[in-house]
Amino acid sequence: MKIIIAGAGEVGFHLAKLLSYESQEITLIDTKKDSLNYAGEHLDIKTIKGDATSIAILREARIDTAGLFIAVTSSETTNITACVLAKQLGAQRTIARISNTEFIDNKETVGFSKFGIDELISPESLAASEIELLLNQYGFNDTYEFEEGALTMLGLRLSRTATFVGKTVKEAADIYPELHFIPIAIQRYGTQYTIIPRGDTQFKEGDKVVFVTSKGGDAELFDLSGKVKVEIKNVMILGGSKIGFKTAKDLCASKFNVKLVESRKTIAEDLADQLPNALVICGDGRNVEILQEENISEMDAFISVTGNSETNIMSCLLAKSKGVKKTIALVENMDYYQLSQSIGIDTLINKKLLAANNIFRYIRKGEVVAMTKLTNMNAELLEFVVKPNSKITNKRIKDLKFPRSAIFGGVIRDGKGLIPLGSFKIESGDRVVVCCLPRSISEVESFFS
Repeated sequence: MKIIIAGAGEVGFHLAKLLSYESQEITLIDTKKDSLNYAGEHLDIKTIKGDATSIAILREARIDTAGLFIAVTSSETTNITACVLAKQLGAQRTIARISNTEFIDNKETVGFSKFGIDELISPESLAASEIELLLNQYGFNDTYEFEEGALTMLGLRLSRTATFVGKTVKEAADIYPELHFIPIAIQRYGTQYTIIPRGDTQFKEGDKVVFVTSKGGDAELFDLSGKVKVEIKNVMILGGSKIGFKTAKDLCASKFNVKLVESRKTIAEDLADQLPNALVICGDGRNVEILQEENISEMDAFISVTGNSETNIMSCLLAKSKGVKKTIALVENMDYYQLSQSIGIDTLINKKLLAANNIFRYIRKGEVVAMTKLTNMNAELLEFVVKPNSKITNKRIKDLKFPRSAIFGGVIRDGKGLIPLGSFKIESGDRVVVCCLPRSISEVESFFS
């Protein structure tokens, strides 16, 4: 597929990097020569210097042959305009990155597709949704829902008290045959290697393990993980950014008790008017005395989403030192993102990576309807819809010559999440979740195409 990306910032570069692994034909457009030079040196792609809203530039990129046009510049207006022009000039499908979450909320009412925009992606909205999901799944560091929770991906670090430490996957399955979860990826403590677990793979203390669970499996998993269940009710948010506002609004609607700290007086006053159910505090959240005055030690969760990664990390470490159980920091720097728990913060989120992963699913072959890249792990989670003529249809899992670097995580059938074992037969219409290493993606897709 020929894909044109407008915007060579972190979202555009990350997307181009992911897509270049797929042997897609990628063209990257940007006005900044330095950004294009960097991308051109590191990736096997074509670059064009120019404005993506220029008809001449779009024609130079051969927009009429593009299967997908993605506009992810830092300007919402540029992205919308570029997508409208690209569609009129022959692009088959268009995706625009936007920052105004109202557009997402009113997508159907306004009818953006009539203008030529097929999909809208809001990094701020994705980040707010990710934060809420993480709070609802306390104790887990990574979460992702399929079909409104029919299946859920959960990641956790195994403590010494976890029941299955020292056991193999098969031994754990024999001891707990009625459980509703399956391990799909393991990263050994202190390494960067991702293991797709088989029956003889042993769970070890310190492992980061990603599971897929059906309904109820998250509670079982929590009990076996050796953690103590604590309900999260009181939440402090540092930063009145778009993400801070959207997160506070969503959490208030979900009946959390929310305190939002914002240093800029006029913005704090506006937020207080817009968030009647939250307590908005005007003050510098980096000031220990202010946080103590606002009873930070009584908070169940602390979320730092200012525009400064270092501030977010340091304030979360401070919150952790005051006994806050769950800390989430927004980081813009991808290098920080790799650090994750090693610096003592429960979860780091990067809105650009969330946006890139969300966009990425649109270029998959087969009937991929959702995908996510596992945080800090070299593996991907894909959800396919099984077609009547797929190679996998009406076959038992154990009869398939499925690559060893891939694993079936779950199946959604008639809206119900199921954890499939070897004798499970895949049927047409099933939604199948697969975890695989990047080298196996093409082979896995061939089973569903």
